[in-house]
Amino acid sequence: MWLATGHTDMRKGFASLSLQVQEVLRRDPLSGHLFCFRGRRGDLLKVIWHGVLQSTKEVNDRI
Repeated sequence: MWLATGHTDMRKGFASLSLQVQEVLRRDPLSGHLFCFRGRRGDLLKVIWHGVLQSTKEVNDRI
């Protein structure tokens, strides 16, 4: 599990976050690792995991 320190601009899409994983961490976003990004207010979390690109907000909206 990889946690991004600080806050992330939640206007970024998953493609941009995947690129950030590749450039900053030098990791493959489809490697099966869990990459977590937190918004400034701390009320939103975006997660990239095992090739599945999904935000917790989208998951919660479906439940």
